[in-house]
Amino acid sequence: MGATRRTILRAAAAAGTVGATGLGQLTLAAPAVAASPPGDVVGKVTVGYQGWFACAGDGAPINGWWHWAQNWGQSPSPANKAIVAWPDVRDYPATYRTAFGNLGNGQPATLFSSYDQSTVDVHFRWMKQYGIDTAALQRFNRTEGEGPTRDAMAGKVRSAAEAHGVKFYIMYDVSDWTTMQNDIKADWTTKMRAHTASPGYARQNGKPVVCIWGFGFNDAQRPFAPAPCLDVVNWFKAQGCYVIGGVPTWWRTGDRDSRPGFSDVYHAFDMLSPWMVGRIGNVGDADNFYNVATVPDLAECTAHGIDYQPCVLPGGVTERQRAHGDFMWRQFYNMGRAGVASVYISMFDEYNEGNQIAKTAESQAWIPAGSGFLGLDEDGTACSADYYLRLTGDGGRMLKGQAPVTPVRPTPPMLGGDTTPPTVPGNLRVTSVTDTTVTLAWTASTDNVGVTGYRIRRITGGTATPIATAAGNATQYTVTGLTAATSYTFDIQALDAAGAISPPSAQVTTTTHGSPDVNLALNRPTTASSFTQSYGPGNAVDGNPHTYWESANHAFPQWLQVDLGATKSARRIVLALPPVAAWARRTQTITVQGSTDGQTFTSLLGASPYTFDPSSGNTAALSLPTGTATRYLRLTFSANTGWPAGQVSEFRVYGA
Repeated sequence: MGATRRTILRAAAAAGTVGATGLGQLTLAAPAVAASPPGDVVGKVTVGYQGWFACAGDGAPINGWWHWAQNWGQSPSPANKAIVAWPDVRDYPATYRTAFGNLGNGQPATLFSSYDQSTVDVHFRWMKQYGIDTAALQRFNRTEGEGPTRDAMAGKVRSAAEAHGVKFYIMYDVSDWTTMQNDIKADWTTKMRAHTASPGYARQNGKPVVCIWGFGFNDAQRPFAPAPCLDVVNWFKAQGCYVIGGVPTWWRTGDRDSRPGFSDVYHAFDMLSPWMVGRIGNVGDADNFYNVATVPDLAECTAHGIDYQPCVLPGGVTERQRAHGDFMWRQFYNMGRAGVASVYISMFDEYNEGNQIAKTAESQAWIPAGSGFLGLDEDGTACSADYYLRLTGDGGRMLKGQAPVTPVRPTPPMLGGDTTPPTVPGNLRVTSVTDTTVTLAWTASTDNVGVTGYRIRRITGGTATPIATAAGNATQYTVTGLTAATSYTFDIQALDAAGAISPPSAQVTTTTHGSPDVNLALNRPTTASSFTQSYGPGNAVDGNPHTYWESANHAFPQWLQVDLGATKSARRIVLALPPVAAWARRTQTITVQGSTDGQTFTSLLGASPYTFDPSSGNTAALSLPTGTATRYLRLTFSANTGWPAGQVSEFRVYGA
């Protein structure tokens, strides 16, 4: 289990205390200062993303209540909990029942799983909606039991980033990682570097971004000497990476929470991001750190040509630090008047420490009765579940020069105490149907403070089950993973920022195309000449267009093969890539072979170029010769104009 960062030298905060700037001070914004031009981290708002929550029954390799409970093998309860704040789960398509009592409003107490792709999609949709540019995926020592789940999470984050237009990068945390000097290099080379091929992977100055958190901290969890740390930094830079350092608060002075002798390590990074959680807890602390840390740190970075990414934190819920946003906003204001160009929000989903900005229970109505958790209204001011996401968005606009720099928090906690639900979405209709997908469209709802999302529900036996959430500006959504030749009924509801939900729309019913066995390749055994990271051949036949097979890079030709289970007549093949704009138009050259025994293959289609264009569904259809009878179908890839590897998200075979 990754160590909590809150426990690191709390006393370091007090050690730096000097006189604070008055709260009424009005200071003109300084020009933004950065050594590098704007990119995916410079001039941007980045959030730390743990992605480390799992639930029993979610299919995660960790197989338990990961990070929700002290004992992962038992359901979370008042006596078995590892969190200090309760999430608001109304936007999640899938949640899991806990052993906590019902919420104050009588609803069951459920939690989300980060292992569900739908959860990660919700998180990244929030990031896009609230103006967050980049997510730093936390990665701890993956050689332990958490490794397979963390590996899978990297792929899920990649998929969500691509789908929602948010950037991501890998952030290694070296806490308790005694063999990190060699392990971290191997992990990057054999696993994480492959993700830099994604259009969603963050780049700065043309280089893929990687962060290393923990070098130089003066504590037992990070006992490293300067030499191995400098070796790791220089190794990543030699790999062509832009390297961020998550460093101690007092990196510049080399004392208190910083080990001495680390100056060369700190100055080797391309960007420095000093840690702040546990160092400040109120507005006075924030003003003090503006004087003793932010301003001189920025000057030191500027003098050495290093980019600067200080932390902004919402404050701990349990410690009652948040002051209905005043604490966080004061930090944003101080960054603005100092001329800071880039910030790191600590954190997005850290419910274990209570410093999360992701949607959180507003009041005891949304918290398990008798659990002892506090809501966002703990100081008597009602705050919406998304309040700290909205506050982050406003702070980001201020730092980017899109809003004035002001010490007065512009973000209302409850948007005027709105209780009016959005209007009912109109004219729900089906615009497209395939064997496994249904595309729904509707007329946008209206709301006095703005629609933030649409909840898509499937109706079965009169029961409505939420299956997805679309963005607030969406007027259509494609439901995937359906069964061929099956009748489905849907409706939708509109959501607003205050948590109000519209009545359901009118229902629509449609039937997917084909017959249940029309896709002869669905969930059949697959093999391949190679694959990259977790993008194995099975992804091409799982019915999910957002997962995909990718071959080894720069190694054409490469092949992908499916076993239909028996010799069958086949008339056509449909190939697909993920249906999102991030997968830009590309042409792949493909040869098709068939075999009845898996040993001797004959040519069915010679090498031909096939174009995949996201504007037309990112699919390509291949017609097979009349009367083709085969058990094994093999696709051989010899070129790809979009990436130097074979790529397929769906390999479908249709019978004659």
